[in-house]
Amino acid sequence: MKVKRQINPAVKASRKKRRLKYIAVLPSLVTLMNGLCGFASIMFASRGLDTVWRPLLLPRVSMSYFALAGYMIFLGMIADVLDGHIARISQSTSSFGAQLDSLCDVISFGVAPAFLMLKLVEAHFRLLPQFTDERINAFFPRVVVFIAIIYAMCAVIRLARFNVENREDEASHLSFAGLPSPPAAGTIVSLIIFQQDFLPKISEWQGGFFRNLEAVTIWALPVITLLAGLLMVTRIPYPHVINRILRGKKRFSTFLLVLFTLLLVIWNIQLAMVLGFCIFTLFGIIRKLLSPLLFRGKIEKQTDA
Repeated sequence: MKVKRQINPAVKASRKKRRLKYIAVLPSLVTLMNGLCGFASIMFASRGLDTVWRPLLLPRVSMSYFALAGYMIFLGMIADVLDGHIARISQSTSSFGAQLDSLCDVISFGVAPAFLMLKLVEAHFRLLPQFTDERINAFFPRVVVFIAIIYAMCAVIRLARFNVENREDEASHLSFAGLPSPPAAGTIVSLIIFQQDFLPKISEWQGGFFRNLEAVTIWALPVITLLAGLLMVTRIPYPHVINRILRGKKRFSTFLLVLFTLLLVIWNIQLAMVLGFCIFTLFGIIRKLLSPLLFRGKIEKQTDA
């Protein structure tokens, strides 16, 4: 015979008070657009190399579904940037919005880039002449799967840690502990778009060097994915570029750098994405390695003074 559990009326009343009654509609819709883009990226990546996307309204445009999946992740990044700014402008920031944002980030910047990298490397591995050693044929795909799993799990840990340590004050949003998940995904996806949508067009009239670069990019992807995943769970400081640029007055050199970046994006967006995300990812590592030398130089200057 089951005994019905008695719930304290005070506890029951407190649970009712915790129920979510109001949410900010516009920021939440933009955040969900981020998750939708991540889901669309997974859907397009599953189609492989055999099909090419040709939109009906733009008959001259054609690209592989791997490149289209990468662009979906970048569209999710735009939504991820907009939802926070819309919430702050409308003064509708909430814990619900923060949790929803992290859940969508797990899809768009955790699962989707890992799945896209996995499917692309597997597709190219099948096109290669198989190695005579069967152990290599069985070992390499498992390594790529393992790296994809590590990256996705590191993204989940990174976002969970961010939710626990995040504070509402503005000063806490000027830097990050560890590589943020959007730049980590951007580093992987920009290389995929560069390999799928830029190098094939160049190799048609430039020859063998760019074809070899296509192959090198594919086999470098698992290593870069593993590095990006591990950087997310480190404590290496990374600046919040958008908040630092938009907050307050800046030097004229900063204005020239932003202008040069915009011109590079207009001239060739694929090349601009690769350079931007790779430089940002390496920036934290280089600064971490050079910080002891810079700190020692400051101490020596103070001692001489």
